[in-house]
Order: sequence, then structure tokens, then C-alpha cells
Amino acid sequence: MKSYQELLIIVFFFLLQTNVISAQTLPKEELIFLTSEWKGARFDDGRPKISDDLLERAKKIGIDDAWTVLENEGYKNQFEGNWKMVHNDVPIVGRALTALFMPSRPDVEKNIKARGISSQGRKGNTNSWPIEVLTKGDVYVADSFGKIDAGTLMGATLATSIYSKSGNGVVFNGSARDLESISQMEGFNAFVRDFHPSFLEEEVLMGLNTPIRIGHVMVLPGDLVLAKREGVLFIPAHLAEQVVGTAEFVALKDQFGFEMVRTKKYSTGEIDSQWTEQLKKEFLVWLGKHPELARMSKETLDKVLSKRTW
Repeated sequence: MKSYQELLIIVFFFLLQTNVISAQTLPKEELIFLTSEWKGARFDDGRPKISDDLLERAKKIGIDDAWTVLENEGYKNQFEGNWKMVHNDVPIVGRALTALFMPSRPDVEKNIKARGISSQGRKGNTNSWPIEVLTKGDVYVADSFGKIDAGTLMGATLATSIYSKSGNGVVFNGSARDLESISQMEGFNAFVRDFHPSFLEEEVLMGLNTPIRIGHVMVLPGDLVLAKREGVLFIPAHLAEQVVGTAEFVALKDQFGFEMVRTKKYSTGEIDSQWTEQLKKEFLVWLGKHPELARMSKETLDKVLSKRTW
């Protein structure tokens, strides 16, 4: 049975022969096809453009609540754990910009670099090419097949460039170097398999803004990346609003429930079961006393609770 990387190489050369790939970038039409459930705005490259407002809201939700919504929608392969981080208390939230790296082979790397530098204006090694197209709110997500020694996709200089362009961090199925220097970058974080002092060697970019695999997850360009201490959750763009909205409600429900249980007005069984009309009324009254938390109509509450599987 062929390995994952061998299969990707076969797919790459098939697409190359049919002129579907240009500069390792997935064609816009193909990306739109793969993310056809998304009905909102898109970047020029075809990536779903989740709103800045939704990204800000996503920073405040719990990864466990978000995971539960995805699980209940049938998306069971969206979480990946076992990371090392620069900072344990700096979450990464943004839109995925994906990159696929493979072990280098001289003929392929020579041709890719020659084309990229001569006809597409690329500069430097191929691990810097995804950085050139980052925009604010992007998260650079790269699969470099878990390589640690000589698999360092960035050091302090590239980390500085990434942060200046995206205002965000990275998720690498690979490694990074210069941990001491990077750790001094306030607001920046990296989720990597490990840190290593070596330089990047024997790797080449084979896909930019293309579907990639991060551990057990298929990641598509434009996915909402939610990376916290527990791990990294990749939320399909078309489910981002639902996931964030439901997670926001679950957090409110929990606060309300804690207060009701603490004051012995309702039992945990009543709070955690399907809500009665009286309990719904109590929740809306409670919410009205806390306008800083949120506003919600009876219709919205009924809609959220009608799909309750958490």
C-alpha cells in the first residue's frame, strides 16, 4: 500500500500534466468547488473570507464547546493535539492559509525554484513563499510531514515577517528554530511538533493554498483555525458562524446554570435537560439583567435549543 506522501506525489504530477497546478497553487475554481458550502465573501485566490468580526468572537469561545458542535454535525476529524508552543497562554485564531511540503528531490526542486523565481517573482527558499501571500487574520498552516531535524520551517526572521503580515501565528506539522528569540515576540505564537536548532534542509513546497493533512485532520484553505492549550481545532468556513454562535450560547447557558444551581432555583438535571418554557423565560430575564454579555430574542433561543445535542 502506497504511503500518504507517495500518493500526494502521484496526484501532484497528474495535475501538473493536466495544467491544473500553477506555481503549486490550487486553481481558484478548484478551491471554490472544494469549499462550495461556503456562501459568503472570498479572497481573490478563492479562499472563504470569514469576517473579522467573527474572528474576534471566535477568540472568546471554548475549544471544547466548538468541538462538540462539529462532532454533532458529523465533522469528527477536526481536532489535532500533541503540540509544543512558544506561549501556553496566547491563542491563535484566524483563517487558514495552507502549505504542503515534501522531502526534496533535486530535479523537482530545481524546476519549482526556477519557475517560481524567473516567471512568478518568488524570492528565497520555498518555505518563505507562503509568507509572501499572507494577509491580516491569516494563520500559516503547513504540513511538512512531521520532520524535526532539518525540518525547521521558520526561525526568528521568518516569524517576524509572518507576524508583521498576518498579525497571527502558525501551525506547523514540523518544527521551528530560534525559540528564545521568538518567545520575546509579544502576541505571537507557534504550534509545532518540536523546536530544533538545525536549519531547513531537503524540503520543498509542493502545494500552496491546497488541501493538506495535519495529523488526523483535512485542512482546507479558509478554515477557521482555533488553537488553544488543548490543541488545534479546524472549523470548516461554512460552519464557522454556527459553531461560534452555539459556543457563545453554551458559555452563557453555563453561567446562567451555575447561578441557578448555586441559588438552588433549579437543579443540575433541569439545567442540563431540554428546557421548559418557564426555564427559557427565566434565562431571557437573566440575560436582560446582564446586557454586557449578549442580547437574544425568544425566537433565537428557540432556534438554538431546537438543535441542542450538547
